[in-house]
Amino acid sequence: MKFRNAAPVAAMLMAAGLAGCGQGQQQTAGQNLPAVTVARPAQRTVVDLDEYVGRFVAVSSVDIRSRLSGYLSEIHFTDGQMVKKGDLLFTIDRRPFQIVLEQMRANLAQARANLAFAKADLERGQSLVQNKTITAQVYDQRTQAKNVAEASVAAQEAMVHSAELDLNEYSELRAPIDGKIGDRRVSVGNLVTGGTGGNTTLLATIVSVDPIRFEFTFDEAAYLRYQRFAGKQGSGVDDVPVTLKLLDEKDFLHTGKIDFVDNVINQSTGTVRGRAVFDNPDSLFTPGMFGRIRVPGSPAYLALLIADEAIASEQARKYVLVVDDGGAVRQKYVTLGQLDKGLRVIKDGLIATDRVIVNGQMHARPGIKVNARDIGEPAAPAPKGGDEARAGRVIQ
Repeated sequence: MKFRNAAPVAAMLMAAGLAGCGQGQQQTAGQNLPAVTVARPAQRTVVDLDEYVGRFVAVSSVDIRSRLSGYLSEIHFTDGQMVKKGDLLFTIDRRPFQIVLEQMRANLAQARANLAFAKADLERGQSLVQNKTITAQVYDQRTQAKNVAEASVAAQEAMVHSAELDLNEYSELRAPIDGKIGDRRVSVGNLVTGGTGGNTTLLATIVSVDPIRFEFTFDEAAYLRYQRFAGKQGSGVDDVPVTLKLLDEKDFLHTGKIDFVDNVINQSTGTVRGRAVFDNPDSLFTPGMFGRIRVPGSPAYLALLIADEAIASEQARKYVLVVDDGGAVRQKYVTLGQLDKGLRVIKDGLIATDRVIVNGQMHARPGIKVNARDIGEPAAPAPKGGDEARAGRVIQ
């Protein structure tokens, strides 16, 4: 009787042991899946930005040269200082021009005396020619002498005015613009060659500082894109806001706008020259300095963005790994855009509901199943010691 009851009990114990063994194997297999961290793409409004390298150029640049030849007597500035329009910079020795002015004034006085005599002589001739005392020819000669005397006075007045300009204006060289002056090229006591020829002496150079321009070049395709974008916005290419950073800066902190785009495309390079203008109240930007400029190349649109760490390369193509609803890894090829606030814009290849693997890609392969955990979700707790012991006893 005892043996008949023992057989069913043994069968039930064996079945329970086999079921516990299968459950333990499934639990162990689940715990051995590669662990990865996933995140869905971020969504925000972005604008495509193009970057170009260029140089700063001054809005105005003037070479200081003398209109007169003479010896340099005074210098009224310090090399590299900021100057205002009208500030006195150089003085040419004024004494020779003072002498010339006095001579011109004396010649003018003589011409005026000749004119006064010619007028008086002509007035006397009017009554004499009526009385037939002098001939009409003599009267005409006196008229001509009076006209010549008037012309001589006018010429001498012009010579006096020219001499006054040389003495009072051109012997003192003043700043024609606001800006920063360079170093002096000539010292006091040197002979300065003036005039309008090509062998005049360069004394110094002044460049304007605020505002300042930034010149760069871009290709024909970018030019067409900007033209279409500007047309949709109802503005011109030369009214687009831009940002800029210097070589030692990490972010594009300086704002300006494009004020000029060339009217021809260079046939040898296929590029067109653009120019932006920036305020420079602190004189941070200097003509000739390098910089990097960002130009908006599209309207604002809603984009998907992911971390750069989630992107891998396969020869020339870029891809990401995603986890589907069944927990399996899938490979998706993507088209990359720019960086925007630390994330990479994905132009094509992803949808908003994709679960992109951002950590653990080394353990994930397309087609295998993984243990995916969303960013910010706590890790699954490890099995307790009692559970492991019971599982071990069941397996045994």
